[in-house]
Amino acid sequence: MSEKKKSHVSRDGPKLSMRISMDDRGLIDSAAAVARKSRTEFMVDSARRAAVDTLLDARAFQLDEEQTERLDELLSNPPASVEKLRRLMASRAPWEK
Repeated sequence: MSEKKKSHVSRDGPKLSMRISMDDRGLIDSAAAVARKSRTEFMVDSARRAAVDTLLDARAFQLDEEQTERLDELLSNPPASVEKLRRLMASRAPWEK
């Protein structure tokens, strides 16, 4: 049996208002329907996830001396080029053709 995740929507919290295009609203409403969430629940959950990801990506990390030396070694000596990978990256994506 699946357990419903806790909603981050607050009925008595501050209100957030924004202007978006009708196309974006339709897209959001469609995605919310697929996720079986209200528009508000979908937008709050999506915004929270994006905010957490952004903050985690911006976090600094600490390395001890050995880890710092290993990172420096890896950055100073990149792996040898792989011709197949080079050709793949130079080619157009299938959806661009």
